[in-house]
Amino acid sequence: MKAWLLILALVLPALVARAETYKIDPAHSFIRFSIRHLLGTARGEFHKFSGTIELDEKQPEQSLVNFRVEVKSIDTTIRKRDEHLLGADFFEAERFPEITFRSRSVKQTAAESGDVRGELTMHGVTHPLLLHVKLLTKSPTRTRWSVTAEPIRRKDFGLMFSGTAETLSGIGQDVTPSIEIDSVRAD
Repeated sequence: MKAWLLILALVLPALVARAETYKIDPAHSFIRFSIRHLLGTARGEFHKFSGTIELDEKQPEQSLVNFRVEVKSIDTTIRKRDEHLLGADFFEAERFPEITFRSRSVKQTAAESGDVRGELTMHGVTHPLLLHVKLLTKSPTRTRWSVTAEPIRRKDFGLMFSGTAETLSGIGQDVTPSIEIDSVRAD
């Protein structure tokens, strides 16, 4: 009887391996975006964000991703444009201070990449979003990921202002995200 308990004590931890939790390191990560308009391309980024990655290497489909972006941290390098984006015409940052993403499923598509399906909530509206992720590096304490997604349509999230002004400015509907995430093991 004691031998069975000893074997169980040695084998059980391996059978119940759990996901490793990583916290996003904003100092070494970026969330950028671009959007076409009449005069070219406007670019920007968010400076304040946080989140976690629960990485299950043995069962990748059990992995989870959650992140939050502080809307007021937007930076397009033009202060007046940032103020306009934060106001009532677009983000309404006082009323909707965060953009969030919660994964719903993960599918490994190659040895170091996968698709993360989830829900993006912005401006009080939630829509599905598919992220294509690629593991760039992994050490015992850190991971680095490249993340791409299909363009996000502003209209889907109610980020529209005057129709006439939009037509004259030639501002596009599609916002293209560009993301790299560095994360530090939390457990």
